[in-house]
Amino acid sequence: MSFTNETEKQQYYMDKCREIVKSKEQALGRKLTACVVTFGCQMNFKDSEKLMGILAEIGYEETDDEHADLVLYNTCTVRENANLKIYGRLGYLSKIKQKNPEMIIGLCGCMMQEEHVVEKLNKSYRFVDVIFGTHNVFILAELLYERFISGHKIEDIWDGTTEIVEDLPSVRKYSFKSGVNIMYGCNNFCSYCIVPYVRGRERSRNPEDIISEIKELVNHGVVEVMLLGQNVNSYGKTLDNPISFAQLLEQIEEIEGLKRIRFMTSHPKDLSDELIEVMAKSKKICKQMHLPLQSGSSRLLEIMNRHYNKEQYLVLVEKLRKAIPDIGITTDIIVGFPGETEEDFLETLDVVKKARYDSAFTFIYSKRSGTPAAKMPDQVPEDVVKDRFDRLLSVINEISREKTAVLEGTTQEVLIEEVNKKIEGYVSGRLSNNSVVHLKASKDDIGKIVNVYLKEAKGFYYMGEMVE
Repeated sequence: MSFTNETEKQQYYMDKCREIVKSKEQALGRKLTACVVTFGCQMNFKDSEKLMGILAEIGYEETDDEHADLVLYNTCTVRENANLKIYGRLGYLSKIKQKNPEMIIGLCGCMMQEEHVVEKLNKSYRFVDVIFGTHNVFILAELLYERFISGHKIEDIWDGTTEIVEDLPSVRKYSFKSGVNIMYGCNNFCSYCIVPYVRGRERSRNPEDIISEIKELVNHGVVEVMLLGQNVNSYGKTLDNPISFAQLLEQIEEIEGLKRIRFMTSHPKDLSDELIEVMAKSKKICKQMHLPLQSGSSRLLEIMNRHYNKEQYLVLVEKLRKAIPDIGITTDIIVGFPGETEEDFLETLDVVKKARYDSAFTFIYSKRSGTPAAKMPDQVPEDVVKDRFDRLLSVINEISREKTAVLEGTTQEVLIEEVNKKIEGYVSGRLSNNSVVHLKASKDDIGKIVNVYLKEAKGFYYMGEMVE
């Protein structure tokens, strides 16, 4: 059978699967259920929305219960314990499947791109029905159809792809905000990171497709978008008609009805003056920048293959603060990278004190097989890493408290996002700089941008009151 494009081909398989699911429903006398569990980053969560969209199109009803007729784990492999968590969960699923042999278990995502993982699954977890990777999430319906027809395990891992498939269904978690992929893959090859090996080379979506998707989202009530890519600052370089990330942002700014624009992640080596200028004059781009540092030691940054040094990084922070004085800057920091000395660690502390981050994601170095850093000598002893980690956290927390206190007593715009699960009658939302605010309001206010008086700073969040 011939198809004009991949979207048409996958629609054909969705239709075929829907027929099979319908006959199963009639035999069971109920709807079939599907549970998609996501591990890892925002990119994975966006992929999961597409996966659930395909399953909903096929006829599955979404559930959070892993006793479902179909359970799909969208995996992460950034750290070793992410893999261990999956193996543990599979052990739990095997017991459920023993009671319900018709249950379909699927695994996809970054972890599946590692050969030794797939070998282990085939040897020790033979009850898994469908295995696929990061490059072919869009062919879920095709793989399920093969599984339905053959009754055998289906395994389809691609080494890479240049394919970007548009117009597939998606089920969004929030009606008022959404992630939007602007590019896939990564070309940076930081020495500690597995991502380029499992996500493949950089490829950017056409700006027309991105704009079209955002307009459609806005038509359905979305007021905030998060532009997603492993390194959004290098967006556009692979296009036939290259444009910069800053130019893309200017186009998105023009979309009527869109209130807020966020993006992640930014690599410091590609952060341009043009981007800072566009952010400074924008009325929609949130006053937030996630700018991963990883280490304050120029010596370690070179070994990490980060392509900037401590001084260059601090210049960027200074430029951002000068152009956008109330910007919230967050970061990622690794403690215990191979060969890290006390002097290297003190350089990191120095950057933290000078950059004055609003918050930071701190990680103890995790050895990832397949990366250059895994083979490096001078792995740092566990007790030394733990001590440094605690000292770093103490400094970050103190600065975060000071930064949060600055806005206490002011009135700010807050996008209300969800019902507060801990305080009855309260909701939670976010400022432009991404700080969290808890306030008394109705669930009917979710999705609205409202003015809130920040009554009390609580270290990392605010207690607020809505201003009429």
